[in-house]
Amino acid sequence: MFFMDDSKRLRELIRVLERKLGVLQDSGFSCCQITMAQCHALVEIGRAKGIALNKLAELLNLENSTISRTVNNLVANELVKRDIDPQDRRYITISLTDKGNEIYQGIEEEMNLYFTKIYEAIPADKRQQVLESIDILLESIDKSNCCE
Repeated sequence: MFFMDDSKRLRELIRVLERKLGVLQDSGFSCCQITMAQCHALVEIGRAKGIALNKLAELLNLENSTISRTVNNLVANELVKRDIDPQDRRYITISLTDKGNEIYQGIEEEMNLYFTKIYEAIPADKRQQVLESIDILLESIDKSNCCE
């Protein structure tokens, strides 16, 4: 094996991680005939119980126009609904329908089981280290802008 500096090794490890987690996307894992973008949106809406479109776009790191199209498809599939705020009619909250909540609960249950298996496969004395390292990695990503 050839030598890589640590930043290149980090890049390669993250690429492998993305590919391995991408297998979930390719197999349609847990997302009941909706796209992965719609699945991510559904989960965030379900966790928030109700969320503004711009906040959802921010959480998913997407443009408002992109999340708007995604939400439109979820509305068309009767998985989410738009509710107008009675105090400010310009403000719209997105929330799950009963059908959307059923899919959301299934996704959460399936993903929790899957990640429990992953967590339990980590040696017990390394589990906290892995969690702390991922936290540090996410903080570092937030502090860095790839395009600057």
